[in-house]
Amino acid sequence: MRGIWAVYRKELYVLFASPIFYVVAFIFLVLNGYFFYTALAYYSMVSFQAAQNPFMAHQMNLMDMVVRPVLMDLAVVLLLTAPLLTMRTYAEERRSGTMELLFTLPVTDKGVLAAKFAGVLTTLFLLLLGTLPSMALLGFLADPNWKVMLCAYAGLFLMGAAFLSLGMFSSALTRNQIVAAVISFGALLLFWVIGWLSSIMGPTSVRLAEYLSIIRHFDNFSKGVLDSRDLLYYGIFISFFLFLTVRQIESYRWRG
Repeated sequence: MRGIWAVYRKELYVLFASPIFYVVAFIFLVLNGYFFYTALAYYSMVSFQAAQNPFMAHQMNLMDMVVRPVLMDLAVVLLLTAPLLTMRTYAEERRSGTMELLFTLPVTDKGVLAAKFAGVLTTLFLLLLGTLPSMALLGFLADPNWKVMLCAYAGLFLMGAAFLSLGMFSSALTRNQIVAAVISFGALLLFWVIGWLSSIMGPTSVRLAEYLSIIRHFDNFSKGVLDSRDLLYYGIFISFFLFLTVRQIESYRWRG
């Protein structure tokens, strides 16, 4: 356990010492502010019109018009930025030759993986934490459904964790960080758009494509629906790519 904690602290130190984290955080939070402002401005404009139309007023929903669109937009931003957070996790260790040093530590490959994954999860948590002031402002101005919002944030965190697990596997495949980021982004994009193929598939293939679609499972969370099938999907997704990562590292140890 002490070895895992040491690797975790080292991961956080490297992440926070790198300009990549600050660039990613800056872009993420600026885009969050932009999405929040535009969604709130649109809601305000429609609310003014609805004040003169009682039927239209019944159609107004703060969660559907502000919170859900903002979190869906942040999911797209995570799709683009998650590979940047994970590209160095193993690729840099292999390029700099410190992978062999990791093998000498009194910690297993699974322990190193757990520490590295916990490190990038911490950065994801901090990024999402940075968006809470805008939601707090929304709570000051209106009366959002906090239970639905909490469920949506839990879904966004799980989906981000799935992104990071695949990104770490991509990083374990190569010594080049840029190549790792490109592989990760391409694979994540495939999981994102696979649901779009449903219009040209048969009934059985449609169900499979819809289940594999990573964004479809987040859709339920964003509506405040906590479905065990969505939890199971993200759990399997994360476990599968972490399993592949540790197998890749073990093969690297054997090959020397």
